[in-house]
Amino acid sequence: MVAALVPAAPQRLEVGAGLRPRLPVAGTHFVDISPPAIARLRAGGGLAQLGRITELPYADATFDLVAAFDVIEHVADERQVFAELGRVLKPDGVLVFSVPLHPAHWNEFDSVVGHARRYRPADLQALIAGQGLVVEKSAVFGMQANKPFLLRHTVRALTEHRSAAFRCYNWLFFPLGLLLQKRLQWTEGLGELAGVHEILLVCRREKQVG
Repeated sequence: MVAALVPAAPQRLEVGAGLRPRLPVAGTHFVDISPPAIARLRAGGGLAQLGRITELPYADATFDLVAAFDVIEHVADERQVFAELGRVLKPDGVLVFSVPLHPAHWNEFDSVVGHARRYRPADLQALIAGQGLVVEKSAVFGMQANKPFLLRHTVRALTEHRSAAFRCYNWLFFPLGLLLQKRLQWTEGLGELAGVHEILLVCRREKQVG
């Protein structure tokens, strides 16, 4: 998906990439709150700077492509987040982001990792439309928390053995997940979201008429 978008997006921004950027590092702008992440991204040729998603340090209509994976749900002021992402996006630009869905699916893992919310699909659609964006396509994405036994052990590890749990995640579970993950199954628009725990969306700024 990223490979298909990048050639038409010379001006690119990824927010909150940390040490796991999805966009190509060289030539991409990055904003993150982590100094070690900024240093690593700069070393790889990224145009990285400290900052927050609610106050992006760029002029209006700067980017052809803006990405935010597993970031938006961590920020309390969601309207300011979408306002900023929309502000820096060019006309006909593309916004790619992921968020968890359905407040009824809230669980211990959401609390432990610092989620501020899970989204109702109708509320998410309203936030997107408020920025003049339309959802081109979407896909089920990330961890689908449907195995209570695994969820309990994950939460226990993160609360009782945090450092060891993150080392295991970074060096074992994340690479293994990349190896075993299924290809994204795309649907036009938002699609059917009942039972979906996390979604990835590709949105485009509507062209102005006249």
